[in-house]
Amino acid sequence: MAKKILVTGVAGFIGSNLLPALLKKGYEVIGIDNLSQGFKRNIEPYLKDFRFEKIDVRDREALASVAKGVETIVHLAAYKIPRYGNALDTLMVNSQGMLSVLEIAKDNKIKVVFTSTSDVYGKNPKLPFSEESDLVLGPTNIKRWAYAGSKIFDELLLFAYHEQFGVPMSIIRYFGGYGPNQNPTWWGGPQSVFIDAVLTGKPMDIHGDGLQTRSFTYVTDHIDGTMRVIESEKALGEIFNIGNTHEINIIDLARMVWQISGKTGEPPIKYVPYKSFSGKYEDVMRRVPDISKAKVVLGFNPKVDMATGLKLTYDWQKQLYLKEGKI
Repeated sequence: MAKKILVTGVAGFIGSNLLPALLKKGYEVIGIDNLSQGFKRNIEPYLKDFRFEKIDVRDREALASVAKGVETIVHLAAYKIPRYGNALDTLMVNSQGMLSVLEIAKDNKIKVVFTSTSDVYGKNPKLPFSEESDLVLGPTNIKRWAYAGSKIFDELLLFAYHEQFGVPMSIIRYFGGYGPNQNPTWWGGPQSVFIDAVLTGKPMDIHGDGLQTRSFTYVTDHIDGTMRVIESEKALGEIFNIGNTHEINIIDLARMVWQISGKTGEPPIKYVPYKSFSGKYEDVMRRVPDISKAKVVLGFNPKVDMATGLKLTYDWQKQLYLKEGKI
């Protein structure tokens, strides 16, 4: 009998890429999403192959009704950094969603695989970040830290339920995911916005001076790492960085997207000062993972280089825009 697995946020970027990987391995999948950030188009090819329910992860009664017989919950549903959004939404969706998942897991002896974020490392200047690194956030009156703060709280809550109620659990900290089904707005990351700008003939918005760096991970590598965490007994009770160690600054990322699109010369860049955001804003200047633990324990090793992954992502987003009549 196939193992039954519940995926929250199934219509989002990671969820919709994880879905076919789970189906291919023979899992019986139940997926929920309230479609506030995910897209039905992302899961349409698989609707006959799994059970989809439009449910808000905070609705505990509805969540419990679809979790019967489930062995594992992969908890992906979340709101991201409130760069332009509402910090209250990020805090409440993420904390209440986690509590909802944990209460159901506790009552039904379900394993939880929680997807956290590299953002929890915050402003820690000691790189690369290992799973044991300090989590260094800025002041609480800067709403940018609502996302990292909510994820840290969720991690602490997960460990508390593990200790007090024996809920089996694992935590994944993703670094900079990109690829097909990414959100084409700032929710998807800077690469989404740069591709959008090239396709629609707009300047590329870069926040700050563009010298901040990130380590971007193509989605198939994220899915490979996620599957390894789901299926490994050695992952229980552990945190894993899942990402690529290649570091690139945001200006160079913009240039790479520009070149991949076939254009020449320098891209049209528009620098957006942080002071233009509502409220105060702080950015993280560098973010690089130490993935040695995932390599040793899980056998994880990212395979897709930035140029290859960006080309695949650019082609996907271009086809999406053509289909939707945006270009």
